[in-house]
Amino acid sequence: MRSPIPCSPFDHDPRPQEKITRSKAEAIEILRGYQTEINGSHDKFAQLAKEFSDCSSARKGGDLGVFGTGQMQKPFEDATFALKIGEMSDVVETDSGVHLILRTE
Repeated sequence: MRSPIPCSPFDHDPRPQEKITRSKAEAIEILRGYQTEINGSHDKFAQLAKEFSDCSSARKGGDLGVFGTGQMQKPFEDATFALKIGEMSDVVETDSGVHLILRTE
């Protein structure tokens, strides 16, 4: 399964060593705006991920590559495997932050 993912344009990361500049509520509001802007477009998803994502996958347009069960945090994995190819998730919250997921394979 390939899943390009902007892990979060503005992560709400609970790790104390990281400087968080937005609240979780603000990050969710921003991601909801991106959902509307993406509107099913893989190209737009990749563009926004490259520009705004805090995830290390940002430089690859949010593409995390192929992964299987047990490799991601459970809420992220559950949301990914529940999607059909071409579908985008609602906002998903994990210990790492908030995310949009677009399943491509």
